[in-house]
Amino acid sequence: MTVNRLRPRRSCLAVPGSNPRFLEKAQGLPADQVFLDLEDACAPLAKPEARHTIVKFLNEGDWTGKTRVVRVNDWTTEWTYRDVVTVVEGAGQNLDCIMLPKVQTAQQVVALDLLLTQIEKTMGFEVGKIGIEAQIENAQGLNNVNEIATASPRVETIIFGPADFMASINMKSLVVGEQPPGYPADAYHYILMKILMAARANNLQAIDGPYLQIRNIDGYREVAQRAAALGFDGKWVLHPGQVEASNEIFSPSQEDYDHAELILDAYDYYTSEAGGKKGSAMLGDEMIDEASRKMALVVSGKGRAAGMQRTSKFEIPEA
Repeated sequence: MTVNRLRPRRSCLAVPGSNPRFLEKAQGLPADQVFLDLEDACAPLAKPEARHTIVKFLNEGDWTGKTRVVRVNDWTTEWTYRDVVTVVEGAGQNLDCIMLPKVQTAQQVVALDLLLTQIEKTMGFEVGKIGIEAQIENAQGLNNVNEIATASPRVETIIFGPADFMASINMKSLVVGEQPPGYPADAYHYILMKILMAARANNLQAIDGPYLQIRNIDGYREVAQRAAALGFDGKWVLHPGQVEASNEIFSPSQEDYDHAELILDAYDYYTSEAGGKKGSAMLGDEMIDEASRKMALVVSGKGRAAGMQRTSKFEIPEA
């Protein structure tokens, strides 16, 4: 079985599972991923019916081009097992991932993996096809993030959940994602880097969480650019107005994408027999080598995933 665990996730749109109007609208938005939420966006009394609403929309909706995810409730609640059983039995063939919030230990991921496997076998689904997205939302989860990242081959992403995390460490701020007053540096740098290192060490994606001031697009851009600069693959969006900004910020610029593709073509040529079997060479005024190729692969990969087209072509130099 081959599953694309590195699906495009520049923009990850949160949609309340209890709101049919929002579920309908989300299908037409250009988000890379849509997650139908049974956790914080659903009131406790609405959760049972929301499960069935989500099943209906997964099976009957048009989610073409989108990664389809459902966020269930965390294992400390009474809702988790029923969330998973109802959604996966009802719509498992139209579902890409289950998002598990407030992950604190690797064992919680293992438990979800085992439950998914049993459902897949019972229903005759392909075993292992449904991925897991692990959301880190407190200090214990961050301390255990490396073990969480390796807990199951289903794990595809590690997600930073800033709101609950800020509360768990008593951060002095009520604005989710913004810097707390009185601290002159980036209060999230260590958290983001630890999540990023755990993800990259295990070939997973790293996703930044939400920015709750949904009408402040400039603020969203600033926070998203911080995560993108570090190397994160995408960010949550809570409002249609954030989708375009996220897609742009987590895609390379056209200039960088073209340059990356040129580096790859040039390196392939210069290391070949025809190009002289060179370990390094000049591309214009720039020396390129194996390290350049690895960096270019990252940028070109993001560009290709975003559907970008080249506007330049490598020309073999005249002898």
